[in-house]
Amino acid sequence: MSAEAADREAVSGSRPCTPPQTSWFEFLLDPSLLEQHLQSPHPDPSPVQLIIQFLEQASKPSMNEQNQPQPPVDNQRNRTLKLMGLKVAAHLRWDLNALEKGLTTPVLNMLLNELLCVSRVPPGVKHVDLDLAIRTIVLSSFPEKQTKPGPHQLNMMNLVQQEKELTENILNVLREQATDSIMVLEGALSIKKDFYIHTLRTLDLLAAEPSTANGETESSTAGLRVTAQHLHCQVHYDLGGIYFQQGCSDVSLYKNAREHFRMAHELHLKVDYPESLCLDKERLAGYWSACRSLTGSSDSRDGPLSPYGQICSFMRNNNYKALIEEVISDNVTFTLPNSLRHSLQLEMLAKLQQGDKALEEVCLKLCVCNAVRDALEGGIPSLSFHQMLLKPSKETISFLKEVCARSFSQERLSETSNMKESLFIKTICDQLDHVSLALMASSPKPFMDVLDEEVKKVLLEQIRKSSSGFSLCAKPLIRSLDPRQIRQTLVELHGMAERHFWRVNSKWEVPADYLSVILAIKDKLIRDLVYILMAKGLHCINIRDFVHARHLLTACLELVTEFSPKLRQVMLNELLLMEVRAHEVAAANGKTERPPPDLISRVRGYLEMKIHDLPMRQNVGEECVAFMLNWRENEYLTLQVPQSLINNNPYIKIGHLIASTCKELSGHKESKRNAKELWEVMVQICSVSSQHKRSIDGSVSLLKNRESSLGILSRSKFMTFVKKLQEPLVLTTLISLFVRLHGIVRDDIVNEVSAEHISIWPLSLNNLQCVDVEAVGVTLKELVNYALSLNPNNLSWLCTQADLYFVTSQYSAALHYYLQAGMVCSDYFIKPVPPEVYTDQILKRMIKCCSMLNCHTQVAVLCQFLREVDYMTAFKALQEQNSHDSMDSFYDYIWDITILEYLTYIHHKRGESDKSQVAIKAIGQTELNSSNPEEVLQLAAQKRKKRFLQAMAKLYI
Repeated sequence: MSAEAADREAVSGSRPCTPPQTSWFEFLLDPSLLEQHLQSPHPDPSPVQLIIQFLEQASKPSMNEQNQPQPPVDNQRNRTLKLMGLKVAAHLRWDLNALEKGLTTPVLNMLLNELLCVSRVPPGVKHVDLDLAIRTIVLSSFPEKQTKPGPHQLNMMNLVQQEKELTENILNVLREQATDSIMVLEGALSIKKDFYIHTLRTLDLLAAEPSTANGETESSTAGLRVTAQHLHCQVHYDLGGIYFQQGCSDVSLYKNAREHFRMAHELHLKVDYPESLCLDKERLAGYWSACRSLTGSSDSRDGPLSPYGQICSFMRNNNYKALIEEVISDNVTFTLPNSLRHSLQLEMLAKLQQGDKALEEVCLKLCVCNAVRDALEGGIPSLSFHQMLLKPSKETISFLKEVCARSFSQERLSETSNMKESLFIKTICDQLDHVSLALMASSPKPFMDVLDEEVKKVLLEQIRKSSSGFSLCAKPLIRSLDPRQIRQTLVELHGMAERHFWRVNSKWEVPADYLSVILAIKDKLIRDLVYILMAKGLHCINIRDFVHARHLLTACLELVTEFSPKLRQVMLNELLLMEVRAHEVAAANGKTERPPPDLISRVRGYLEMKIHDLPMRQNVGEECVAFMLNWRENEYLTLQVPQSLINNNPYIKIGHLIASTCKELSGHKESKRNAKELWEVMVQICSVSSQHKRSIDGSVSLLKNRESSLGILSRSKFMTFVKKLQEPLVLTTLISLFVRLHGIVRDDIVNEVSAEHISIWPLSLNNLQCVDVEAVGVTLKELVNYALSLNPNNLSWLCTQADLYFVTSQYSAALHYYLQAGMVCSDYFIKPVPPEVYTDQILKRMIKCCSMLNCHTQVAVLCQFLREVDYMTAFKALQEQNSHDSMDSFYDYIWDITILEYLTYIHHKRGESDKSQVAIKAIGQTELNSSNPEEVLQLAAQKRKKRFLQAMAKLYI
């Protein structure tokens, strides 16, 4: 007999000797058993579960002779079950926190109604007519409490819908009675006597005693005593919560809420056993602080305001001087969230724009304070701060120094903080003119004293640089983006000195293709102007400032049109590049309008251009081909582009082949002619030249020269081109091609990588020895990473990435992407993952990943997901004792009874009683009972699948 067969025999033939879970009907047979059960250390079922079971059984409808459901019968059995439910609640000391957490709204409503019934309250009497003594235990049952999913009730087939409707009906009634509830609670605050709430003993007495005329019993003072202070504390807390919620529609109610929260806080400090209150201490403090901020409390009894409350108070009272002081102090304490500080600045700016000119200085100071705070946190100062530094006043510089001196605390000096302060000072100095720089280094002395030596060096070096080199008059030339100002400044500079002013800034660069043409211009002023306008325009394109780029390049175009047709065409080409880039950036930001026909026509014109001796930047042609692919101009690239261009321009050839292949795919054709041509071009790009070398002993070896590519483009240039592509079908096609190529060069049939449209590519290579295997792998990895950076929710790309990590034995990363693929198609596993996504092959790979990570319980759970449960793998995994997952915490996700029984057997065999109990408890869940309808079993499995996959996502994503 095999080991697996022996294990199965052991499971089916024996059960561990552990006490079974006590069933609800046993308490009916032996009433004394209930108190014994509740007094045990870990009662199973728990008290809350018992309440649910008792009330479920007591409220089951009966059937008449016509097999029609009738209301539950009022007999001794049902009355006893309801009373036992109340006894369990009494055992919990009527802890509403526990009851509300564990019971659904319908069950909790049923419990409280039964309490009214056993307290001899006449039917139909509203709670406003009742003696307030019985309201002690229901003070928190208000409509603001959110509903929670609970155990099954009512008809199992329509559980979710019926429970939802029942819950909504109850909450609607409670909302209608909210005003009455508030009135009852307000009235309760005038009561001075103590109360007694039911215990197990008083409920027994109450059930046995006859009702008196006024509805009270002799046992009313035999219960658990609740003092008036205790009651008032709870009532104040609940009333505060009600009024705070209603304050959204009536601001004056926040004052009521504040007073109730203050009283609740004071009473909470006085009452005996405050832990017995249904009151969240931290939430109470938060409520109270919020109310004080919203109402501007100045009551001395409330104590000092929090920093947030002080900010609100300053704003409300227009005390802007104190506001700035608080914000500066916060640069040291870091008490206020940075988001709040920036919101404050935006609010002040909005008031300034509405015409309150007095706030101009406040906005400026807030901007400075926030910039310093951003720098101290390692962030980047805002654009408004940089704009302020363009023309700072003497007062602004002084205030900036003051804030820095008070914020750069000597107490937290470290290498990291020094680096942040140095970077901030350097950023400031880079933008200030020589006068402002001198002010930065001048008095007051404390500013210089607080700076680290390295920071001082940065500041003084910037001042030195500003005073040396060329004349300070050139500063506007470097900063300006206005073509007229640039020209005027150059005219003035040429009148002052004879020099090449295009060299004044080393960051000004024009492409090498254009440099000789520009430097051939004889007029020095025009040469400087053309160079600077083009350099600034290209820089603006790179930083995506297309408005200034258009102004600068258009001005340069107008200038060169007067004397150089060649430079005119160059500028037209660069303007075209700018328009293409601008449209691509807009598309990436969500503006998906197709480019205008004029722009597409100009791109075609550029690709077909034939001008002798015209300097052409390859980058422009590259961008134009990518542009046509991104906007699916496949018709042009496939049929209309001249053959001579395809033969002579590598980018156009690649674009032509990609467009032809995509056109066939989108047309649902399976012609492989164009796909084969594209395949051959890509293979050549990843191939290297090889040569034979004869060794000393006469043997011949094959050497590969990785620096020499046989393709029409080098691999690095091809990848640069690919990273300009954004069209999903284009990227999917290229990924598919390289997945097939990767599979062939790896020659691993078992560990294949999945991709769409993979069937269109060849199955073999003739010149396999010339292909650089490493280059293929790196290219595929870069392709998939780039594609996912554009759309991290593309299902096909996620599966490909997961497979890539799997075949390279990176199992944790593979699980990350397998789970992410499941998430995107199931709304974070709220819906079932489609079977075509989580195929048996992918599930088996996920199982192997977990196994290789020594997460053997996860392996067992995943074995259930297969179309045929893999018991052999599951049992083998559960036999492992060196598991790196949390083992029994995953048992709640197992729905297969065979696996759970095997777990019980294994733990019993090892003497692991605690884990065995967890497995037994999982088996005992009613929804896993094999006699349940198939729909119920399927619902139980789907619920566990969802929760397991969500738990796995938290672990691996």
